Amino acid sequence: MKKSDFYFDLPEELIAQTPLERRDGSRMLHIDKKTGDLEHKHFYDLPDYLHPGDCLVLNDSRVLPARLIGSRPSGGSIELVLLRDLGDNRWECLSRPGRKTRPGQEILFGNGELKGIVEEIVEGGNRIVRFEYEGIFLEILDHLGRMPLPPYIKAELNDPERYQTVYSRELGSAAAPTAGLHFTEELLDKIRDMGVKVCFVTLHVGLGTFRPVKEDEIEDHEMHSEFCIVPQETADAVNSTKQSGGRIIAVGTTSCRTLESFTDENGFLKCTSGWTDIFIYPGYQFKCIDALVTNFHLPESTLIMLVSALAGRENIMNAYKSAVEEKYRFFSFGDSCLIM
Repeated sequence: MKKSDFYFDLPEELIAQTPLERRDGSRMLHIDKKTGDLEHKHFYDLPDYLHPGDCLVLNDSRVLPARLIGSRPSGGSIELVLLRDLGDNRWECLSRPGRKTRPGQEILFGNGELKGIVEEIVEGGNRIVRFEYEGIFLEILDHLGRMPLPPYIKAELNDPERYQTVYSRELGSAAAPTAGLHFTEELLDKIRDMGVKVCFVTLHVGLGTFRPVKEDEIEDHEMHSEFCIVPQETADAVNSTKQSGGRIIAVGTTSCRTLESFTDENGFLKCTSGWTDIFIYPGYQFKCIDALVTNFHLPESTLIMLVSALAGRENIMNAYKSAVEEKYRFFSFGDSCLIM
């Protein structure tokens, strides 16, 4: 398939810059994955589409305040975004401006409580940085770091918790699993009270999620790797739900990719942890999930290809056309989509 098969025209004013005051007050477009029929709802209507015995799977990863603004001893600011913990106080980072972060360069953060030393430049232009500090690194990062908001969000975020899900607990993501931003504790309690199982996986979202598809033939695209965990209680909940005829509803493409990565050909989900670079696009046969809660995605992105695999490319492109016409809010702080 061609990358251009997944293009749609998106007016810039539809890219949501700030979250709504009420998390579950966002709009929700229900797409019937078989017929393509559409319903315009709100996220607080989600329970209307769930049945007792279903299983809702959410990603509990928490975003690191991974954006650090520092300075060189000789003057001039440098921004780092922490991407991957390599151990021994070494991180793979994005850097701006790149020309100022050569191997050997020192970068000071705060009042010198954190120092970074650039060790090498790796493929793709990222930097390996070794940090020196006293105390606990995550506490220092919590004090000095900022939220690494996606590049299409220009507005400052007043409350950093609005870029975290209410159930986030496992620190490690460079970007939020944004489909879950719509949930409130009250809505989750209502869903549990209906007899729906609510369980969690962890996938630490990397900034590769925003990496564009450059190849014209989508099959030639090389997917980024992300670390994920399937706890035993989640594997048990998913497997028992499938055995009893219930549905598996993944919240977000990250939960979907985790479940599909570690489910075998017989539909059995394993308790495990590891890296996944699964690339889901039309033609893929889903082994685990039956439905998906997600946001609206970038044109020609791997994420719009994933949802097209679940509901069909034509159905998705028609739904996105309708969403643009109805002025839905797009991307991380935007509205929601239920594919079922």
